[in-house]
Amino acid sequence: MSVDGVVLQATALRKSYGRVEALRDGNLELRRGEIHALIGDNGAGKSTLVKTLAGAIIPDGGRLVLEGSEVRFTSPREAQEAGIETVYQDLSLAPDLDAAENIFLGREPLAPGLRGRLGFLNRREMRRRAAAELEELGIVLPSIKAPIGHLSGGQRQAVAIARGAIWGQRVLILDEPTAALGARQTAEVLSLMQRTRDERGISIIWISHNMPEVLEVADRITVLRLGRTVGTFRPAETTAEQLIAAMTGVLEASNG
Repeated sequence: MSVDGVVLQATALRKSYGRVEALRDGNLELRRGEIHALIGDNGAGKSTLVKTLAGAIIPDGGRLVLEGSEVRFTSPREAQEAGIETVYQDLSLAPDLDAAENIFLGREPLAPGLRGRLGFLNRREMRRRAAAELEELGIVLPSIKAPIGHLSGGQRQAVAIARGAIWGQRVLILDEPTAALGARQTAEVLSLMQRTRDERGISIIWISHNMPEVLEVADRITVLRLGRTVGTFRPAETTAEQLIAAMTGVLEASNG
């Protein structure tokens, strides 16, 4: 699909813990309306890079530009306020709460009038808005009132992605969203990612270890190795063998 402009650009990001360089030259260009996969072996720096983008880690150096303006996040809240939402592998969902309560967790609307001033939540409005958003994204749940802990792994992942898509006005970061899912649930999550890109226009950064999925779904792929970005590739012009070569240091290429 066509993209227009750069939403988020990270240049030469660095992060060390003592003598350990978790990230020594992290570069990423996220274009508008694309799914951008981030791959690399364990310890390559993927998680450190996305956590700097999400405000969970403050880098030691480098530059981060969002929509043409340089930014420096010192907390996840600051990144969220700038329109960047992150869904980590643990999903950060409350199993005893229903889908609507999880989607609005920390952003709950108050009831009108005196009840709102007393701190009562507007649960009817939460469920109405959540149901409308889930329907727009094509997500079907057994019940909007069912506790998240009663849903399947794929349904829980879908709710987590929906929460990110609803609140992430610019960027959605997904950390291994299909890692623990079966084939059918994986296909549903990948389809949800594509709908989020196409229908919401949200740019997605997607950490994955699954090479066939990445080559099938991503618009571009960036490879990290030993804390630095070694190349960005277009799936239509790339093979799994080339990506593996970049991950292992045999091949370095950019300009994707």
